[in-house]
Amino acid sequence: MCVDKVTRRSLIFGAAATAAAVATPAPAQAAPGRSGLQDLTHVVTPSFPAFEPGEEPSRRTATTVENDGYYMQEWTILEHFGTHVDAPAHFTAGGRTSEELTLAELITPAVVIDIARRAAREPDTTVTVADLVAYERRYDRIPRNASVLMFSGWAAKAGSVAAYRGTDSAGTLHFPGFSAEACEWLLTKRRIRCLGVDTLSIDPGVSEGFETHLALTGADRYGVENLAGLDRIPRHGATLTVGLIPYRDGSGGQARVFAKW
Repeated sequence: MCVDKVTRRSLIFGAAATAAAVATPAPAQAAPGRSGLQDLTHVVTPSFPAFEPGEEPSRRTATTVENDGYYMQEWTILEHFGTHVDAPAHFTAGGRTSEELTLAELITPAVVIDIARRAAREPDTTVTVADLVAYERRYDRIPRNASVLMFSGWAAKAGSVAAYRGTDSAGTLHFPGFSAEACEWLLTKRRIRCLGVDTLSIDPGVSEGFETHLALTGADRYGVENLAGLDRIPRHGATLTVGLIPYRDGSGGQARVFAKW
């Protein structure tokens, strides 16, 4: 999500609405002796949905093999477009920037919280503390320094800007995210490293205060947005690798993200 959005929405602090809900059925954790590798990255293309209209990238062919002996494109792109990272500096003054995130932080245990069935009928739903407790009852304790990933099924909508953004007639966005309470619980109780989502923002689309962003980056943790393929990885037992481009003084940036188990 682009940091310029803060200037377009007032930071109204308040408790994010939550609903106690039991996690929906999900695939089993990684089975012993079975391995896999899954790309979780959307292809970067100007047609991918942006958080705000007008924030789409542009590209042109800079050179060609026929005319110049080699092929090269020129892109004009925001750091927060496509599958990308929100570094702590994105919402927290003085927070660490892209190049300051270490490999140890970018390679983590992965946990997938599946809310897809609920999201299909409630686009404004969020991952709640109840979802996290239900996950641990079914699978295992969320590891320290884990990346906790929300699977809402939203990646399947990425071919339609209208469906992916969910904008209503008043201009409000509608898609799932993490509740601020769930984020705080994960930070204090499980000491997680990262939140990831298959939507445009770790906050739900209806958020006006970006409370989850503020809590996460304020704790010196990072987020990953616009993930794909979360339905294809184990709910517990995979390792996430975030190949973040280390932009100098970056507030985030595009990343090749994949899971291995």
